[in-house]
Amino acid sequence: MKLIVDLGNSRQKAAVFSGDTLVFQKVSASIYEALIQIFQEYEIASAIISSVIGDFSDISNFIRSKCPLLILNENTPVPVKNAYLTPETLGKDRLAAVVAASKMFPGENILVIDAGSCIKYDFIDSSSVYHGGSISPGLNMRLKALHTFTGKLPLINLSESNRLTGGNTQQSILSGVVNGTVAEVNGIIEQYIEKYPGLKVVLSGGDSEYLVNKLKSKIFAVTNIVLSGLKIILDYNDNIK
Repeated sequence: MKLIVDLGNSRQKAAVFSGDTLVFQKVSASIYEALIQIFQEYEIASAIISSVIGDFSDISNFIRSKCPLLILNENTPVPVKNAYLTPETLGKDRLAAVVAASKMFPGENILVIDAGSCIKYDFIDSSSVYHGGSISPGLNMRLKALHTFTGKLPLINLSESNRLTGGNTQQSILSGVVNGTVAEVNGIIEQYIEKYPGLKVVLSGGDSEYLVNKLKSKIFAVTNIVLSGLKIILDYNDNIK
């Protein structure tokens, strides 16, 4: 079994895969206790950590005391060609997502859209070359920005909305944020499809369920794409040792 650890700024994830099957997942502000549970209940052959936080030595030292550990960085071998101009600045979640998508659709041009705190668009071509993409604010970030950078607009929570014309301030904010985001995503997809006919579009992230039925194109909604990609990277490195 393989242990996958994804350390984000606000959330940490620990997952266990048996083969390609996800058998355990924990998401919390701190996963240290979950790691203790994992090693008590599962026989872990190897592990990988992907982190955007500064110091995670307590987690890495604990895992390393239990099994071989791979810490993902820009020098880690991956089963795709990374053509990003500054690989040292590339978010590891972006790389993991395209690795997973490339395995899902080998030999295809793929646009991966990760709709979370930010909306990340990442393109990998039919030869498994990752070229990069774009990043824009996510839905909740847009709502918070309207409140933070204006004097009187309220902070509202994301809720279901199909309105084009808002009848009050709350409806108007929701209309602008939701319709603006949907127009952005549809527009970017259309530009890629024009350049790459037959393009596969993969949607993941916390807001993917909210967005998927609002988009025009055929979308493949995939949960846990980053965890799956990290597991593929770990398998790849285990196999080349």
